[in-house]
Amino acid sequence: MPKISQKGISMPESPIRKLVPYAEEAVRKGRKIYQLNIGQPDIKTPQLALDAVRNHNIEVLAYSHSAGFEEYRNKLADYYYKNEIPVRADNIIITTGGSEALLFAMGSIADAGDEIIIPEPFYANYNGFATASGVSIIPVESKIETNFALPPIAEFEKLITSRTKAILICNPGNPTGYLYTEDEIRQLAKIALRHDIFLVADEVYREFTYDGENHFSIMSIPELEQNAIMIDSVSKRYSMCGARIGCLVSKNREVIQTAMKFAQARLSPPTFEQIASEAALDTPQSYFDEVIEEYTNRRNLLVEGLQSIEGVTVAIPKGAFYCIAELPVSNADDFAKWLLEEFHYNNETVMVAPAAGFYSTPNTGLNQVRIAYVLKKEDLIRAVEILKVALKEYNQ
Repeated sequence: MPKISQKGISMPESPIRKLVPYAEEAVRKGRKIYQLNIGQPDIKTPQLALDAVRNHNIEVLAYSHSAGFEEYRNKLADYYYKNEIPVRADNIIITTGGSEALLFAMGSIADAGDEIIIPEPFYANYNGFATASGVSIIPVESKIETNFALPPIAEFEKLITSRTKAILICNPGNPTGYLYTEDEIRQLAKIALRHDIFLVADEVYREFTYDGENHFSIMSIPELEQNAIMIDSVSKRYSMCGARIGCLVSKNREVIQTAMKFAQARLSPPTFEQIASEAALDTPQSYFDEVIEEYTNRRNLLVEGLQSIEGVTVAIPKGAFYCIAELPVSNADDFAKWLLEEFHYNNETVMVAPAAGFYSTPNTGLNQVRIAYVLKKEDLIRAVEILKVALKEYNQ
Protein backbone atom coordinates (compact mmCIF):
# COMPACT_ATOMS: atom_id res chain seq x y z
CA MET A 1 0.00 0.00 0.00
CA PRO A 2 1.46 3.43 -0.96
CA LYS A 3 2.66 5.53 1.97
CA ILE A 4 1.48 8.98 2.99
CA SER A 5 4.17 11.66 3.24
CA GLN A 6 5.78 12.44 6.58
CA LYS A 7 4.79 16.07 5.97
CA GLY A 8 1.17 15.01 5.65
CA ILE A 9 1.37 12.93 8.81
CA SER A 10 2.97 15.88 10.65
CA MET A 11 0.33 18.37 9.48
CA PRO A 12 -1.61 19.32 12.63
CA GLU A 13 -5.37 19.22 12.91
CA SER A 14 -7.12 22.52 13.41
CA PRO A 15 -8.08 22.97 17.08
CA ILE A 16 -10.86 25.20 15.80
CA ARG A 17 -12.42 22.71 13.37
CA LYS A 18 -11.40 19.25 14.60
CA LEU A 19 -14.42 19.03 16.91
CA VAL A 20 -16.87 19.58 14.02
CA PRO A 21 -17.81 15.85 13.76
CA TYR A 22 -18.80 15.87 17.46
CA ALA A 23 -20.85 19.03 16.88
CA GLU A 24 -22.58 17.49 13.87
CA GLU A 25 -23.53 14.44 15.92
CA ALA A 26 -24.86 16.71 18.70
CA VAL A 27 -27.02 18.54 16.16
CA ARG A 28 -28.35 15.19 14.93
CA LYS A 29 -29.43 14.54 18.51
CA GLY A 30 -31.41 17.77 18.38
CA ARG A 31 -29.04 19.87 20.48
CA LYS A 32 -28.61 23.60 20.02
CA ILE A 33 -24.94 24.58 20.03
CA TYR A 34 -23.60 28.03 20.87
CA GLN A 35 -20.47 28.18 18.73
CA LEU A 36 -17.77 30.02 20.63
CA ASN A 37 -15.02 28.14 18.81
CA ILE A 38 -14.69 29.98 15.50
CA GLY A 39 -14.12 33.60 14.52
CA GLN A 40 -17.01 33.82 12.07
CA PRO A 41 -18.59 37.24 12.71
CA ASP A 42 -22.38 37.54 12.58
CA ILE A 43 -21.99 41.20 11.53
CA LYS A 44 -23.54 41.84 8.11
CA THR A 45 -21.18 42.15 5.16
CA PRO A 46 -21.28 45.71 3.75
CA GLN A 47 -24.10 45.88 1.21
CA LEU A 48 -21.98 47.74 -1.33
CA ALA A 49 -19.59 44.77 -1.50
CA LEU A 50 -22.45 42.36 -2.19
CA ASP A 51 -24.01 44.75 -4.71
CA ALA A 52 -20.72 45.07 -6.61
CA VAL A 53 -20.85 41.34 -7.38
CA ARG A 54 -24.59 41.29 -7.94
CA ASN A 55 -24.47 44.17 -10.45
CA HIS A 56 -21.40 43.13 -12.43
CA ASN A 57 -21.42 43.11 -16.25
CA ILE A 58 -18.68 40.53 -16.77
CA GLU A 59 -19.20 38.32 -19.83
CA VAL A 60 -15.97 36.32 -19.57
CA LEU A 61 -14.75 35.33 -16.11
CA ALA A 62 -11.05 35.71 -16.91
CA TYR A 63 -7.81 35.48 -14.97
CA SER A 64 -6.67 38.59 -13.16
CA HIS A 65 -3.04 39.68 -12.87
CA SER A 66 -1.10 37.31 -10.58
CA ALA A 67 -0.63 40.22 -8.15
CA GLY A 68 -4.34 41.03 -8.29
CA PHE A 69 -6.21 43.76 -10.15
CA GLU A 70 -4.15 46.96 -10.33
CA GLU A 71 -7.21 49.10 -9.63
CA TYR A 72 -7.86 47.18 -6.42
CA ARG A 73 -4.21 47.40 -5.34
CA ASN A 74 -4.19 51.17 -5.96
CA LYS A 75 -7.33 51.61 -3.92
CA LEU A 76 -5.93 49.38 -1.19
CA ALA A 77 -2.77 51.50 -1.09
CA ASP A 78 -4.97 54.58 -0.56
CA TYR A 79 -6.67 52.82 2.34
CA TYR A 80 -3.32 51.99 3.93
CA TYR A 81 -2.07 55.55 3.47
CA LYS A 82 -5.08 56.83 5.42
CA ASN A 83 -4.04 54.42 8.19
CA GLU A 84 -0.47 55.82 8.28
CA ILE A 85 0.90 52.92 6.28
CA PRO A 86 2.66 54.57 3.31
CA VAL A 87 2.79 51.89 0.60
CA ARG A 88 2.17 51.77 -3.14
CA ALA A 89 0.29 49.31 -5.31
CA ASP A 90 3.54 47.64 -6.36
CA ASN A 91 4.26 46.83 -2.70
CA ILE A 92 1.10 44.68 -2.61
CA ILE A 93 0.29 41.18 -3.83
CA ILE A 94 -3.35 40.11 -3.56
CA THR A 95 -3.69 36.57 -2.22
CA THR A 96 -6.33 33.94 -1.64
CA GLY A 97 -6.91 34.92 1.95
CA GLY A 98 -4.34 35.88 4.55
CA SER A 99 -3.47 32.18 4.67
CA GLU A 100 -1.93 32.21 1.21
CA ALA A 101 -0.09 35.44 2.05
CA LEU A 102 1.52 33.68 5.04
CA LEU A 103 2.48 30.72 2.86
CA PHE A 104 4.00 33.08 0.28
CA ALA A 105 5.91 34.90 3.03
CA MET A 106 7.31 31.72 4.54
CA GLY A 107 8.20 30.35 1.11
CA SER A 108 9.96 33.59 0.18
CA ILE A 109 12.11 34.08 3.27
CA ALA A 110 12.83 30.62 4.69
CA ASP A 111 14.27 27.33 3.49
CA ALA A 112 13.61 23.89 4.93
CA GLY A 113 14.98 23.74 8.46
CA ASP A 114 15.04 27.51 8.93
CA GLU A 115 13.39 28.99 11.99
CA ILE A 116 10.72 31.58 12.71
CA ILE A 117 10.22 32.83 16.26
CA ILE A 118 6.58 33.33 17.29
CA PRO A 119 5.13 34.41 20.64
CA GLU A 120 2.73 31.70 21.75
CA PRO A 121 -0.18 31.10 21.96
CA PHE A 122 -0.56 32.00 18.29
CA TYR A 123 -3.03 31.47 15.44
CA ALA A 124 -3.13 27.69 15.19
CA ASN A 125 -2.70 27.53 11.42
CA TYR A 126 0.81 28.99 11.73
CA ASN A 127 1.75 25.45 12.76
CA GLY A 128 0.22 24.11 9.55
CA PHE A 129 1.81 26.76 7.32
CA ALA A 130 5.20 26.08 8.89
CA THR A 131 4.82 22.32 8.37
CA ALA A 132 3.83 22.86 4.72
CA SER A 133 6.86 25.14 4.23
CA GLY A 134 9.34 22.92 6.07
CA VAL A 135 9.96 25.72 8.58
CA SER A 136 10.56 25.20 12.29
CA ILE A 137 8.55 27.35 14.71
CA ILE A 138 10.53 28.46 17.74
CA PRO A 139 8.02 29.56 20.38
CA VAL A 140 8.53 32.20 23.03
CA GLU A 141 5.81 31.93 25.63
CA SER A 142 3.57 34.81 26.65
CA LYS A 143 1.53 34.25 29.78
CA ILE A 144 -2.05 34.72 30.87
CA GLU A 145 -0.75 36.32 34.08
CA THR A 146 0.53 39.28 32.04
CA ASN A 147 -2.50 39.30 29.72
CA PHE A 148 -0.27 37.76 26.99
CA ALA A 149 1.89 40.87 26.64
CA LEU A 150 5.09 40.72 24.59
CA PRO A 151 7.63 38.47 26.34
CA PRO A 152 10.89 40.20 27.37
CA ILE A 153 13.16 40.94 24.42
CA ALA A 154 15.89 38.98 26.19
CA GLU A 155 13.77 35.86 25.64
CA PHE A 156 13.82 36.49 21.88
CA GLU A 157 17.57 37.17 21.91
CA LYS A 158 18.21 33.77 23.51
CA LEU A 159 16.43 31.99 20.66
CA ILE A 160 18.06 33.70 17.67
CA THR A 161 20.46 31.46 15.76
CA SER A 162 22.01 31.38 12.28
CA ARG A 163 18.80 29.61 11.19
CA THR A 164 16.47 32.37 12.40
CA LYS A 165 14.80 34.12 9.45
CA ALA A 166 11.98 36.07 11.08
CA ILE A 167 9.84 36.94 14.04
CA LEU A 168 6.12 36.55 13.36
CA ILE A 169 3.40 38.26 15.38
CA CYS A 170 -0.36 38.63 15.11
CA ASN A 171 -1.48 42.14 16.06
CA PRO A 172 -4.12 42.34 17.50
CA GLY A 173 -3.69 38.74 18.48
CA ASN A 174 -5.61 35.64 17.62
CA PRO A 175 -6.24 33.78 19.98
CA THR A 176 -5.44 36.17 22.83
CA GLY A 177 -6.95 39.48 21.71
CA TYR A 178 -3.74 41.17 22.87
CA LEU A 179 -2.93 44.51 21.19
CA TYR A 180 0.79 45.23 21.01
CA THR A 181 1.77 48.74 22.07
CA GLU A 182 3.82 51.03 19.84
CA ASP A 183 6.73 50.55 22.23
CA GLU A 184 6.51 46.76 21.93
CA ILE A 185 6.44 46.96 18.13
CA ARG A 186 9.47 49.25 18.15
CA GLN A 187 11.32 46.81 20.44
CA LEU A 188 10.67 44.03 17.93
CA ALA A 189 11.77 46.31 15.07
CA LYS A 190 15.09 46.96 16.85
CA ILE A 191 15.80 43.26 17.32
CA ALA A 192 14.90 42.55 13.67
CA LEU A 193 17.30 45.26 12.51
CA ARG A 194 20.03 44.23 14.95
CA HIS A 195 20.01 40.63 13.69
CA ASP A 196 19.02 41.47 10.09
CA ILE A 197 15.93 39.25 10.10
CA PHE A 198 12.37 39.85 8.97
CA LEU A 199 9.52 41.04 11.15
CA VAL A 200 6.26 39.60 9.82
CA ALA A 201 3.01 40.99 11.21
CA ASP A 202 -0.41 39.46 10.67
CA GLU A 203 -2.58 42.58 10.99
CA VAL A 204 -5.97 41.30 9.85
CA TYR A 205 -7.74 42.59 12.98
CA ARG A 206 -6.38 46.15 12.67
CA GLU A 207 -9.79 47.84 12.94
CA PHE A 208 -10.82 45.94 16.06
CA THR A 209 -9.28 47.81 19.00
CA TYR A 210 -11.01 48.80 22.22
CA ASP A 211 -10.84 51.13 25.23
CA GLY A 212 -9.48 54.00 23.16
CA GLU A 213 -6.38 52.03 22.13
CA ASN A 214 -4.91 52.41 18.62
CA HIS A 215 -3.23 49.89 16.36
CA PHE A 216 0.39 50.55 15.39
CA SER A 217 1.63 48.83 12.23
CA ILE A 218 5.14 47.57 11.55
CA MET A 219 4.81 49.32 8.17
CA SER A 220 4.76 52.69 9.97
CA ILE A 221 8.47 52.40 10.91
CA PRO A 222 10.56 53.84 8.01
CA GLU A 223 13.86 52.24 9.05
CA LEU A 224 12.19 48.80 8.99
CA GLU A 225 11.27 49.01 5.28
CA GLN A 226 13.54 46.20 4.12
CA ASN A 227 12.69 43.91 7.05
CA ALA A 228 8.90 44.32 7.31
CA ILE A 229 6.28 42.02 5.77
CA MET A 230 2.62 42.67 6.55
CA ILE A 231 -0.17 40.11 6.14
CA ASP A 232 -3.73 41.35 5.74
CA SER A 233 -7.21 40.12 4.84
CA VAL A 234 -10.78 41.32 4.26
CA SER A 235 -12.24 38.35 6.14
CA LYS A 236 -12.80 39.97 9.53
CA ARG A 237 -12.64 43.66 8.63
CA TYR A 238 -15.72 43.49 6.40
CA SER A 239 -17.19 40.24 7.71
CA MET A 240 -16.25 38.59 4.40
CA CYS A 241 -14.63 35.34 5.57
CA GLY A 242 -15.95 33.46 2.55
CA ALA A 243 -14.39 35.86 0.06
CA ARG A 244 -10.88 34.49 0.72
CA ILE A 245 -9.06 37.69 -0.24
CA GLY A 246 -5.93 38.80 1.56
CA CYS A 247 -2.63 40.37 0.67
CA LEU A 248 1.09 40.39 1.32
CA VAL A 249 2.61 43.86 1.69
CA SER A 250 6.32 44.74 1.73
CA LYS A 251 8.59 47.54 0.56
CA ASN A 252 11.38 45.02 0.11
CA ARG A 253 11.48 44.57 -3.67
CA GLU A 254 13.24 41.20 -3.44
CA VAL A 255 10.48 39.88 -1.18
CA ILE A 256 7.78 41.06 -3.59
CA GLN A 257 9.61 39.67 -6.64
CA THR A 258 10.06 36.30 -4.92
CA ALA A 259 6.48 36.15 -3.64
CA MET A 260 5.31 36.95 -7.16
CA LYS A 261 6.78 33.66 -8.38
CA PHE A 262 4.58 31.85 -5.88
CA ALA A 263 1.65 34.00 -7.01
CA GLN A 264 2.28 33.16 -10.66
CA ALA A 265 2.41 29.45 -9.84
CA ARG A 266 -1.17 29.59 -8.56
CA LEU A 267 -2.11 31.89 -11.51
CA SER A 268 -4.35 34.54 -9.90
CA PRO A 269 -6.62 35.39 -6.99
CA PRO A 270 -10.39 35.00 -7.57
CA THR A 271 -12.12 37.69 -9.62
CA PHE A 272 -15.55 38.19 -8.04
CA GLU A 273 -14.03 38.30 -4.58
CA GLN A 274 -11.61 41.04 -5.67
CA ILE A 275 -14.55 43.00 -7.06
CA ALA A 276 -16.36 42.70 -3.72
CA SER A 277 -13.22 43.57 -1.76
CA GLU A 278 -12.52 46.66 -3.83
CA ALA A 279 -16.08 47.88 -3.30
CA ALA A 280 -15.79 47.16 0.45
CA LEU A 281 -13.04 49.78 0.69
CA ASP A 282 -15.77 52.43 0.34
CA THR A 283 -17.39 51.24 3.57
CA PRO A 284 -18.05 54.34 5.72
CA GLN A 285 -16.40 54.82 9.10
CA SER A 286 -19.84 54.64 10.72
CA TYR A 287 -19.89 50.89 9.92
CA PHE A 288 -16.71 50.33 11.95
CA ASP A 289 -17.86 52.63 14.76
CA GLU A 290 -20.99 50.52 15.19
CA VAL A 291 -19.05 47.25 14.95
CA ILE A 292 -16.48 48.37 17.54
CA GLU A 293 -19.25 49.42 19.94
CA GLU A 294 -20.96 46.07 19.46
CA TYR A 295 -17.79 44.05 20.03
CA THR A 296 -16.84 46.14 23.06
CA ASN A 297 -20.21 45.36 24.63
CA ARG A 298 -19.87 41.68 23.76
CA ARG A 299 -16.36 41.54 25.19
CA ASN A 300 -17.48 43.15 28.43
CA LEU A 301 -20.42 40.76 28.77
CA LEU A 302 -18.25 37.72 28.09
CA VAL A 303 -15.38 38.72 30.37
CA GLU A 304 -17.71 39.64 33.25
CA GLY A 305 -19.60 36.38 32.79
CA LEU A 306 -16.45 34.27 32.74
CA GLN A 307 -15.03 36.07 35.78
CA SER A 308 -18.19 35.15 37.68
CA ILE A 309 -17.47 31.42 37.26
CA GLU A 310 -15.47 29.93 40.12
CA GLY A 311 -12.03 28.76 39.06
CA VAL A 312 -11.98 30.54 35.69
CA THR A 313 -9.22 33.00 34.79
CA VAL A 314 -9.63 35.14 31.69
CA ALA A 315 -7.24 37.47 29.88
CA ILE A 316 -8.88 40.77 28.96
CA PRO A 317 -8.55 41.42 25.21
CA LYS A 318 -7.81 44.88 23.82
CA GLY A 319 -8.36 43.90 20.20
CA ALA A 320 -9.72 41.32 17.74
CA PHE A 321 -12.69 39.32 19.12
CA TYR A 322 -11.14 36.45 21.04
CA CYS A 323 -10.04 35.75 24.56
CA ILE A 324 -8.21 32.93 26.29
CA ALA A 325 -9.86 31.49 29.39
CA GLU A 326 -8.18 29.12 31.83
CA LEU A 327 -10.69 26.58 33.14
CA PRO A 328 -10.74 24.44 36.30
CA VAL A 329 -10.17 21.28 34.23
CA SER A 330 -7.03 19.23 33.60
CA ASN A 331 -7.62 18.75 29.87
CA ALA A 332 -9.71 21.26 27.90
CA ASP A 333 -9.70 18.99 24.85
CA ASP A 334 -11.51 16.24 26.77
CA PHE A 335 -13.85 18.83 28.27
CA ALA A 336 -14.70 20.29 24.85
CA LYS A 337 -15.55 16.82 23.50
CA TRP A 338 -17.63 16.05 26.60
CA LEU A 339 -19.61 19.26 26.07
CA LEU A 340 -20.65 18.01 22.65
CA GLU A 341 -20.92 14.26 23.26
CA GLU A 342 -22.43 13.91 26.71
CA PHE A 343 -23.53 17.22 28.18
CA HIS A 344 -26.56 19.38 27.58
CA TYR A 345 -28.46 21.93 29.61
CA ASN A 346 -32.09 22.07 28.53
CA ASN A 347 -30.94 20.50 25.25
CA GLU A 348 -28.32 23.22 24.67
CA THR A 349 -24.53 23.17 24.86
CA VAL A 350 -21.48 25.20 23.84
CA MET A 351 -18.54 24.60 21.52
CA VAL A 352 -15.12 25.98 22.42
CA ALA A 353 -11.64 25.69 20.89
CA PRO A 354 -9.10 23.92 23.13
CA ALA A 355 -6.12 26.26 23.39
CA ALA A 356 -3.35 23.64 23.41
CA GLY A 357 -3.53 23.70 19.60
CA PHE A 358 -2.55 27.37 19.66
CA TYR A 359 0.82 26.49 21.21
CA SER A 360 3.71 24.63 19.65
CA THR A 361 5.31 23.76 23.00
CA PRO A 362 3.96 20.30 23.96
CA ASN A 363 1.68 20.03 27.00
CA THR A 364 1.11 23.78 27.20
CA GLY A 365 -2.27 25.46 27.54
CA LEU A 366 -3.95 22.14 28.34
CA ASN A 367 -6.50 23.78 30.64
CA GLN A 368 -7.17 26.77 28.39
CA VAL A 369 -9.76 27.45 25.69
CA ARG A 370 -10.12 30.14 23.09
CA ILE A 371 -13.51 31.80 23.00
CA ALA A 372 -14.70 33.99 20.13
CA TYR A 373 -17.25 36.63 21.11
CA VAL A 374 -18.89 36.79 17.70
CA LEU A 375 -22.41 35.90 18.89
CA LYS A 376 -25.12 38.40 19.73
CA LYS A 377 -25.27 39.50 23.36
CA GLU A 378 -28.25 37.33 24.40
CA ASP A 379 -26.49 34.24 23.03
CA LEU A 380 -23.25 35.10 24.82
CA ILE A 381 -25.11 35.45 28.12
CA ARG A 382 -26.78 32.09 27.57
CA ALA A 383 -23.51 30.43 26.49
CA VAL A 384 -21.72 31.58 29.66
CA GLU A 385 -24.65 30.31 31.77
CA ILE A 386 -24.39 26.90 30.09
CA LEU A 387 -20.61 26.83 30.52
CA LYS A 388 -20.99 27.57 34.23
CA VAL A 389 -23.41 24.65 34.67
CA ALA A 390 -21.19 22.39 32.55
CA LEU A 391 -18.06 23.06 34.61
CA LYS A 392 -19.90 22.34 37.84
CA GLU A 393 -21.26 19.06 36.50
CA TYR A 394 -17.93 18.04 34.89
CA ASN A 395 -16.05 18.54 38.15
CA GLN A 396 -18.49 16.66 40.40
